[in-house]
Amino acid sequence: MALSNLSLSQFRNHEASRIAAGARFNVIWGDNGAGKTNILEAISLLAPGRGMRRASIDQMARQQGPGGFAISADLAGEEVRIGTGTNADAPSRRLVRVNGAAAAATSLADWLAVVWLTPAMDRLFLEGAGGRRRFLDRLVLALHPAHARHAARYEAAMRERNRLLGETRAIDPGWIDALEARMAEHGGAMAEARADTLQALEVQIDALADGPFAQPTLALERKGPVEAGALAAALRSGRARDRAAGRALAGPHRDDLIVTMRQKGQPAALCSTGEQKAMLIAIILAHADLVAERRGSRLILLLDEIAAHLDPARRAALYEQLADRSGQVWMTGTDAALFEAVPLAGRADWSVSGGVVTGVGAGGS
Repeated sequence: MALSNLSLSQFRNHEASRIAAGARFNVIWGDNGAGKTNILEAISLLAPGRGMRRASIDQMARQQGPGGFAISADLAGEEVRIGTGTNADAPSRRLVRVNGAAAAATSLADWLAVVWLTPAMDRLFLEGAGGRRRFLDRLVLALHPAHARHAARYEAAMRERNRLLGETRAIDPGWIDALEARMAEHGGAMAEARADTLQALEVQIDALADGPFAQPTLALERKGPVEAGALAAALRSGRARDRAAGRALAGPHRDDLIVTMRQKGQPAALCSTGEQKAMLIAIILAHADLVAERRGSRLILLLDEIAAHLDPARRAALYEQLADRSGQVWMTGTDAALFEAVPLAGRADWSVSGGVVTGVGAGGS
């Protein structure tokens, strides 16, 4: 589902920006700090989760503004609007409205599938499992919209269980039993959706044509049982251990995405920066094909500074493969010349300076 008529009000450094965004390729360029990535972040907030920067809501309002912000977009005739109140004491939570009616943030997955690559993700394979798990869950969400609701309910039950285990007073075991049953139910659904996504992605990666992007092999390292009954039993038997640790040590919240470069049989963490970037791109391309096959519509790709560390041949290859997939793509860069190989058909260019967006001819002309 393509996004059109994007509006940002008092968001980051954008006081009032409007983009008539119906094109397949939306190329955004300008100096560092101009507000390019802020546009992509705004789009990422139209999906469940904390967005591509994982910032708190109260950090997003324009510093010189009244304190709140709003983002709205048309999605094939449906209006999705998110934001906060309009004063300085606005609540630090995202408010969602679809066609004027209040909606849960987790329901956004029913309307829009969004995946992104950012410069910060260049270290995805070198840092902790949390980033890789979030990356995987973003891929899962595009295929299993209910994944957001399962994850939210699992985490809420886990937080309450952690709190109760930390109490010094005696706690009703039945209360903890109920929380563990909830964790097992939603955790089992999370594990099933992740496994299905990885299995299907492997098939799509196998089908990718040989090219300049290294092919990855994907696997999931689990930290506990998958089946709901077994997970509930593991949580029950691990209460003393979890109480001492101050957290749950078994469950899908500790899974890790393991990526290996097929050509070398080498863990991604030991590959070069260029090879790691190439594997990320290969995953994104395969995932775009998978979403089209499963949902019958293409996802929205947000590619922040995607061209900066690709040589001209790899840039051209990426743009060609994106064009073949016909989804809506948003790309940022500091120089319009980085996007010369992007097809002119179905393309729109946007120049950004100081939070002000100006539409220009394709290719920056």
